[in-house]
Amino acid sequence: MLTVSDGVAAGTREDRSGQVLAERATGAGFEVVERRTVPDEHERIAEALWELTDLAELVLTTGGTGFAPRDVTPEATSEVVERPTPGLDEAMREVSRRASPHGLLSRGASGICGHTLIVNFPGSPTACGQCFDAIAGALGHGVELLTSQPTEHP
Repeated sequence: MLTVSDGVAAGTREDRSGQVLAERATGAGFEVVERRTVPDEHERIAEALWELTDLAELVLTTGGTGFAPRDVTPEATSEVVERPTPGLDEAMREVSRRASPHGLLSRGASGICGHTLIVNFPGSPTACGQCFDAIAGALGHGVELLTSQPTEHP
């Protein structure tokens, strides 16, 4: 799990979005093996993503997906991703759009790096919960497919 935030990295803001994602992931049956925080810096984000893909089958990020000049999480993610997963992005944007007109401004991305699924979530705790809930049903099956675990198709 990776929180991208200048304020959280500097210790001036609480990581509420990261906490929401950790709780949702645990509730969905995933083990949170590590939580990290980096500032909104392209190279730091990409470096952390590379490292986390060695540790986990699912890497969730929060923050840095908007229009602000320092919101570069999707760009750093695209540097690491080998195969995009647009269905996840579309589902999250749809739930965000229905919740607020500002949901249209989310640029989060997702994709596959080796045997790891990376998913960008917004920096808002509420939006993190809504977006996680929108894709939770597919995450487990997606990770099973990536890691070649036997699966049953619904």
